[in-house]
Amino acid sequence: MMEDIPNPATESYSVGDRVEIYLAEDDLDSRFHGLVCIVVDVMEDDLSAETGRELDTYTYTLKDAQTGEVLGVSFRHRDLVPAERSE
Repeated sequence: MMEDIPNPATESYSVGDRVEIYLAEDDLDSRFHGLVCIVVDVMEDDLSAETGRELDTYTYTLKDAQTGEVLGVSFRHRDLVPAERSE
């Protein structure tokens, strides 16, 4: 059975959006995998110039949707998927 792997949004996220962190097991920040968060800040840099992927420009500061605690790590667009609203 193939696992249904979610994809990042096709547009950048905005402050207030609900997202789920989606990381590989070997990622340094994999402890955050599956955590549903709220976007609290959106930053831009020039990584997309190197990768050719427009959405690589965006880095997000997140807070835990349950505790309200701001995470001490920022995440790239590719590390986030839209959170299911049914929670």
